[in-house]
Amino acid sequence: MADLLRFKDIYKEGSHPLRFDDMHQTEYRPGEDELTNYRAYRRRKFGVGTGEGGPIGESTELEFDEALNMQQRMARKRQIKRYKSKIEMGRKRARRRMASKGTLEKRAQKQARTALLKKITKGIPKDELSYARRQEIEKRLDKPVMKAKIKVIARKLFKDVRKKEVERKKG
Repeated sequence: MADLLRFKDIYKEGSHPLRFDDMHQTEYRPGEDELTNYRAYRRRKFGVGTGEGGPIGESTELEFDEALNMQQRMARKRQIKRYKSKIEMGRKRARRRMASKGTLEKRAQKQARTALLKKITKGIPKDELSYARRQEIEKRLDKPVMKAKIKVIARKLFKDVRKKEVERKKG
């Protein structure tokens, strides 16, 4: 005998009553795999930025283990161009909030890395270097000795980065 749908099954104490949307399963992206559909569902139901990944279901973190080759750089450039409006909206939202400790630590590390890069290149900005030279320097900065130096410098810079953020929020 088929299970009957009873009122007490639909409405339980402490939970919301089931809606029509709860009674059926929608394929948000027909023909796509299960994970893509699930992520599309999460973005639709809970909004963008639920920690489930970026606009195409990939990680939004721009950190990577290896230096990018020319083809990867061009692909990243196109991707950033495509999502620039979404990225800008995210930046605007982030500007309204005080940065978390993790974000401040990342900023301090980035400043430390930039300082070391400036020292290595003798003051030439990174964007004026060729891709090959950038790759070479990235590899050099990823060595354990340099990572340790970056960590030490970042720890010293953290208080300044935090002061700057507090000052920014005060206006």
